[in-house]
Amino acid sequence: MDLSLQLGPVVLPAALLLVLASALLASWLAQRLARPLGVDAEPRLWAVLLAALFCARLAFVWRYREAYLAAPLGMLDIRDGGWSPVAGIVGGWIAAAVLLPVRRPERKPVLRALAAATGLWLLGTLALQWHAVQQQRSLPALQLVAVDGSMVDLRSFRGKPVVLNLWASWCPPCRREMPVLQQLQASRPDVHVVFANQGESPARALQYLAGQQLQLHHVLFDPKASAGQAFGHRALPTTYFFDREGRLVDARIGELSQATLAQRLGRVVP
Repeated sequence: MDLSLQLGPVVLPAALLLVLASALLASWLAQRLARPLGVDAEPRLWAVLLAALFCARLAFVWRYREAYLAAPLGMLDIRDGGWSPVAGIVGGWIAAAVLLPVRRPERKPVLRALAAATGLWLLGTLALQWHAVQQQRSLPALQLVAVDGSMVDLRSFRGKPVVLNLWASWCPPCRREMPVLQQLQASRPDVHVVFANQGESPARALQYLAGQQLQLHHVLFDPKASAGQAFGHRALPTTYFFDREGRLVDARIGELSQATLAQRLGRVVP
């Protein structure tokens, strides 16, 4: 599951913090190593880092190009969290080789800084994966309210893969991703897509859904936001992906696009 740092209304996933920390380490180290040489390594370093980001995004868009072709502007919307880290690393090193020929004085500082950043990212990624294994969670034993007023245990959805979306009508990214989740629910009967409204009255949530003409099944209401508390995340939207046994496989803090939803779903559906 995604770790995160919450600063007021802003939530920063651990994976993003790791990328930022790696970039800052590279910047600091490049400056430190370049200073005795009397050269400025920053422009070349940041050109390499930007090339790495571009390659990471481009590779992801290409892999899920069919999803993006339905809405081409989505290729530019990096809020969906769609990146290919390996492509980014490879692209960054290729850019370094092109931008830093052997005789350039800033070559060694930039390459050493890039190596340190790559190492930090790899170690951090392994640590996050280890934490995810150690903190293996399952569908919580929560009783939420259905549209008809009955109580539904989240564990009752076991038997099929489950996509559990925590949302609220006041949340802009929740609104933007709702049609994508609706499409998934309509097209994949082999997957339970469950919408758990957080902290709102059923009347208010249903009014929003009706106003947007969203036809959803498995809409549940969680007026005390107990689901978010159970998982340790209060950020919205947050979407959890469980396998058919109810084990948590993945989580996404933030907005999903059709492409990033397909990526995450592929981890729980063979």
